[in-house]
Amino acid sequence: MSPRSAGPARLAQAAPVFAALGDATRLGLVARLSRRGPQSIAQLTSGAGVTRQAVTKHLDVLAGAGLVRDSWQGRERIWDLHPERLGEARRYLDEISERWDAAFGRLQALVESESE
Repeated sequence: MSPRSAGPARLAQAAPVFAALGDATRLGLVARLSRRGPQSIAQLTSGAGVTRQAVTKHLDVLAGAGLVRDSWQGRERIWDLHPERLGEARRYLDEISERWDAAFGRLQALVESESE
């Protein structure tokens, strides 16, 4: 994957993921789902210090960004992590990192050539 592919369209696609993960509660929910697997609202709320209504709103934001999915098991709504979107975000960050590495390499070469 070329660092040049991280253009405006890719940024627009990745932005909702980073926006959703920018909240500590939502990031915690993603981490919890990652560690423990699919969980109900009651399970996700337990020990979180946040109301069920607040957790539901946070999960809806995460779902809107494509990070989690819900399904119904009987009368319970079960939430699960959708890791593909996290992988896309990671690839975008990797591309940005490659750009920075290349920029630092050019700067280092320039500084070294001027000091000779």
